[in-house]
Amino acid sequence: MPFPHKNIRRPAVHYLGQRSYFITFCCSGRHPAFANPDRALELIAEFCHQSMACQFSVHAYCVMPDHFHALVRGLRPTSDLLAFVENLKETTTRRYESRSHRLLWQKKFHDHILRENESIEPIANYIFMNPVRKGICADPRQYPFSGSLVHDWKKLILPANGWLPAWKTSSRASQSLKPRDHPGIGSN
Repeated sequence: MPFPHKNIRRPAVHYLGQRSYFITFCCSGRHPAFANPDRALELIAEFCHQSMACQFSVHAYCVMPDHFHALVRGLRPTSDLLAFVENLKETTTRRYESRSHRLLWQKKFHDHILRENESIEPIANYIFMNPVRKGICADPRQYPFSGSLVHDWKKLILPANGWLPAWKTSSRASQSLKPRDHPGIGSN
């Protein structure tokens, strides 16, 4: 009997309309497909093309060697994030696989649907600071594979602010509950 896959998506209606989304795609096996600058620039060009075609504004993006972050907002009631992601992943996968003969993306992607009162600035800053956190550069303004299509992104950068995506927050919370981390429990 095959193992059932967990559906990590909300109902499709949550991905339609004028909403903001923080999305992350990881390369298959976390291989560094975008360590090659030409591939990173190719992804950015296709991402910009698909964002216009699918009617999304791009507040922040960052191509890392083995993953991709973006903060996007639907511009029309018909803007469909799932179609946008599918088109982007299909197009970039087809091009990549024809040259490398290996998978580009993991099947699923992470998303965070922003609430109406949730500010984009800390999330955009999290995206821009990713190369700094990973030790690729000291100043995010030095990283050539980040940007925004609606803001002068280099002016938006703030000192690290502590915002974390939900999947990182919950993993840190569960790590903090390990007995070895608490004095008097499991210690001599």
